[in-house]
This record gives sequence, structure tokens and C-alpha cells, in this order.
Amino acid sequence: MLKRKLLYALSALFLCWTGVRGQDYSIMDFGAKPDGVTLNTHTIQYAIDYIHTAGGGKLIFDTGNYLTGTIYLKSNVTLHLAQGAVLLGSCNALDYKKDEYIQRTALLFAVQQDNIGVTGEGTIDGRGFIVANNLISHIQRGLIDDPLHMDRPDETNRPHNIYFRECRNVRIEGIRMHDPASWNQAYDQCRQVIINNINVDCKSYWNNDGIDIVDCDSVRINNSFFDAADDGICFKSHEPSQICQNVVVDNCIIRSSASGLKFGTASKGGFRDFIIKNLTVYNTYRSAVTFATVDGGIIENIFVDSVRAVNVGNAFYLRIGDRWNSGQRPLMKNVTLSNFNVKLANSKPDAGYPYEGPVEHLPRNISPASIIGLPKDRIQGITLKNIDIESPGGGNPFYAKCGLTAKELEGIPEMRTAYPEFSQFKELPAWGIFIRHADDIRLDNVKLKVHSFDYRPAIVTSDVKGVILERVDVQPTPNDKREQFFMYQTSNVTK
Repeated sequence: MLKRKLLYALSALFLCWTGVRGQDYSIMDFGAKPDGVTLNTHTIQYAIDYIHTAGGGKLIFDTGNYLTGTIYLKSNVTLHLAQGAVLLGSCNALDYKKDEYIQRTALLFAVQQDNIGVTGEGTIDGRGFIVANNLISHIQRGLIDDPLHMDRPDETNRPHNIYFRECRNVRIEGIRMHDPASWNQAYDQCRQVIINNINVDCKSYWNNDGIDIVDCDSVRINNSFFDAADDGICFKSHEPSQICQNVVVDNCIIRSSASGLKFGTASKGGFRDFIIKNLTVYNTYRSAVTFATVDGGIIENIFVDSVRAVNVGNAFYLRIGDRWNSGQRPLMKNVTLSNFNVKLANSKPDAGYPYEGPVEHLPRNISPASIIGLPKDRIQGITLKNIDIESPGGGNPFYAKCGLTAKELEGIPEMRTAYPEFSQFKELPAWGIFIRHADDIRLDNVKLKVHSFDYRPAIVTSDVKGVILERVDVQPTPNDKREQFFMYQTSNVTK
């Protein structure tokens, strides 16, 4: 039913998209200088405004480096970056505008515009590392007001490469996006968005998410590559009255120094009706897949299929928390993860990348895949089907221990207001899968393999109501004859 509904929605999306009609225009005809030195901000903006007023069309950038500060895309205009064309961000932080409505900074904005796009084989290069460090200089001289926490400018003051807000019929296709100072690209409360065949390299500064989809409706992301210092593909919900819904992600590759695919952390309204399939995740510091609702939002009707994850810190992390709820209660239900093949890292997965994930407070053994709710906000209706996880194991009780006594299990902190990460509990009592405060959990054809002896069992449940175990295959080390399932305060178990 969910798949049928989403396929219908996506068919409608493609029918609604008619492209930008009108004449092709060369940016050179407006006097732009592709020398990488001349600031073309006003020239590019004039050209966009002209084409918009003329009824729409395509603004073509041929080979060259087009230096610019903040520009605004307008309805019925597509920027087409030909092969070898670079929209090159200015290194001067004062050349970027902080939009009064969005309260963020970007190289390319669009606000409440329709039928817009960025296409071609060229590049948007924000030169974010240089911009961010120049921004620090402006802040220290009092030219820009910024809290400058830990010598990092606030992410709202660092330019995104793209920020589109409340736009309809958006197409981003073929281009390469490089080196933003903040998130690479954000689509916020947009409708009918197509992201196809893009290449994202954004790992030169903090908060470099690959793509952020915020409270959007009818989105497709496919055939794309994301290499990010922060989350790779990230869905967010900033408003309690909004929701991110009707989304398909297909055939993408992700490398991240945070999580590969993530729902949250901002999760005020929530997420529903997603189909995500054919993902490859590698060298990723945190979870291959994270679902986090900690701000009162919902996560409902999500289907993730065919995920291959290699050298990652964690397979999946499903978490309900209670951080900023605005009077709403968080909810997570009807989530299916199927056809996962995961090989966990034995050392830091993102070692050697420009901005690595932070080294966490020790002690901590390798964390299991986890489904962790709260006592009164329980995760419901989760299916794990055709899941294959290989763990290096090696959990050492003399290094850090979380045992199986009632005192130890009940002593695991709830951490209801903490930032949600798979490692937030430091130590958990399973090497494979840990489930807590959840109802109606089904494991169907799940295979867990450990390479080195681990003092913990493979699967531990605590305060779980309704567990179905079908074809669960646990492969401990050869001489480990212990029971690999431990169920504490767990009822209605079917094997």
C-alpha cells in the first residue's frame, strides 16, 4: 500500500514538472567575466532578473570561473553550468547576504519561486574553508555579529552553496557541488523536488551536510554521490506544523564523518511515507542509517531496502528522545529495514579525512545496532528482514562493561534530552542488536556474525512487548557456546 501510494505521488511529481520554457541566454551576453577574479554578483543577478521578467528561460554558463557572492534564483529560470563552468564563491564573507526571511546565508538562494533549476556538468564551488576562516577574521574585528563557539562561526552565518525555501518544481541535475562553508544544499518546505545525478564533495569544514531536505513534500533523489564531513543525506523537520513526506531515494552512494542516511536531528513535525533503496555507504563514522525523533515529531511508514555498508561505525540506530517537544509527543512506527549487508569497522572508519568525527569519551566497546525508545514513548512496529551484519567483536569487560543483571540493565540511562547518536550510551550489553522500550518487533532472516570473542551476547531486549524471531542465525566465535539471546522484561515472544 505504501509503495503504491508513493509511486503514484512520484508519477504526479514528474507530470507536474514541465521544465523551464523560454529562450536560452548566455551569461557572457550580459557582460560576465569568467576569469575567477572579477566579481560577477550584480551581472548574474541582473541576468536572472531579466530572464524572469521576460517569461523564463535558461541562463547558460560556458567554460570558465564565474566569481560571485549571493545571488537569488527567480521563477521560470534555470542556471545551466556547461562542462568546465564553475560558479565560484567569493572568498570575502561580506559578499554574502543573510536572508532576512530564512535567517541563513547562501551563495544561491531561492525564496517562494516556481519552476527553477540548476543543471549541467559544471560545478558550484563555495570555497567554504577559506570563506569560513575569513569570516572568523571579520567576527574578531567586530564586522559581523556571531557567537563564535569553539572558534567556529555559527552555521547560519556561513554560506550554504544552495538554500531554497518554499519553492515548487525544483530540478537539480548533473552538477557537481564542492566545498560549502555550512550545509551544502538545503530544500526547505519545497514541493516537487527532483535531485538527479549530482556529485557532492563537502568535507572541508564543520556542518558540511551533503543534502538537507527540510519539511518538503514529493521529493526524489537518485543516482547521486555524497562525500560529506557531516551527515550525507539528511531529512529534517524544523516546524511542528510541517512534515517531510512522499520521498523516494534510489541508487545513491554516501561517505560521511557522521551518519550516512539520517532522519533528524531536527524533528519537530516529522517524516512519513518514504521509500529508500539501493544505497551504498562506506567509511562512515557513525550509523549507516539513523532514525531520530527527539523534538516531538513522528516517523511513520518508512521503507529502506537494499543497503550495502562497508567500514561503518554502526549498522542502524532507531531512537525516540524528548529534547524539544513543543507539547507534542514523539512517535516512531511502521519502519521496515530490509536487505542490509553491513560490515562494521574495527577502527575509526573516517580516519584520515579532512574533518573526522569527534573522538568520543572512552570507555566504549563497539556498539550494537539499536532500537531504543522511552518508557512512555515506545517505538512500534519495526521489521528487520534479510539483515546481515558482521561485527569485529572483541568487546572487553575489563575495558568497559554493561552486564545482564537487572541492576545493570535498568541502570542504562534513558538520556531522554541528549543529542541522539548510536554511541550516546557509551556501553550497551549486546554485540549485535539491542532493543529497549519497544513493541511489535519482527526479525526475519537476520544473520549476525562476530569475528573476535565478545563478552556480550548477540541480541538483548529490555522492556519489549511482542517479538517475532524467524530464521535468526547468530554466528559467535567457534568456541563460544553461550546462549546468544537474552530477553529481560520481554513478553509475547514468538520463535
